Amino acid sequence: MTFCETIALVTEATKATAKPPVRAGADLYKVVSSNRMSEAIVEQIRGLIRSEQLRPGDRLPSERDLGERTGVSRVTIREALRVLEAGGLIEIKVGARGGAFVTTPSSSKIGTGLADLISLSPLTAAEVTEARQVFELGIIPIVIERATDEDIDDLRAMVAQHQAALKKGQYAMSMSADFHIKVAACTHNAAIEALMHSFHGPMLMSLREAQVAAPTMGMRGTNEHRDFVEAVAARDVARAEQIMRGHLDRTARRIARVRATRARGATES
Repeated sequence: MTFCETIALVTEATKATAKPPVRAGADLYKVVSSNRMSEAIVEQIRGLIRSEQLRPGDRLPSERDLGERTGVSRVTIREALRVLEAGGLIEIKVGARGGAFVTTPSSSKIGTGLADLISLSPLTAAEVTEARQVFELGIIPIVIERATDEDIDDLRAMVAQHQAALKKGQYAMSMSADFHIKVAACTHNAAIEALMHSFHGPMLMSLREAQVAAPTMGMRGTNEHRDFVEAVAARDVARAEQIMRGHLDRTARRIARVRATRARGATES
């Protein structure tokens, strides 16, 4: 069955379920709005991608063709395509060879979606750091096993750049977060990468809170990053875990000090 035939069949089913029964109560069934129709189109295309009837690189029909086959307006189709594009499922290209194309989901795109959910949650810096202690220590054996020579070279280059920035007074906590995300990428596991990408915002928040207790933090941290990379290069799991544990434990202690100071201040006031 072709894509258009599948779309047409699903749309017919959607329309059928959207019609209220003759004797149904008004409080039980509601008229399907145009917004609901765009959601139905989004779900249809998502379903086709999940079932691999649509694959990365496939081009969707034009807005006009898709609208005619699904029985909705081009405005509704355009709205559905915007949702799919925002979700990283399709890419809209302009020009003579333009159109809507199915994309290959990446860990960063998936991580961005997860990050939106996480950022809306009331996470504390202490909770984030505790989660990092579990997660980042847990992936070290995989990093040691799978990190390539190119990965290690990239990590060394990153550490060198960060230490140079530190000497110039240009070091930022975002650089530390970037290092930890790069370490996760060395697992070559898309799920681990996505989870780490999703944690970028909360991790940065927790690092900045730790920085309140140690405004000049960075020198010791970048040195530990350097030592960690060398432990990975030596394929020394125990050494890498020791370095990372001390690194994260110190962040946790700094955050605890900040929380204690704030609690005392609230009590005194």
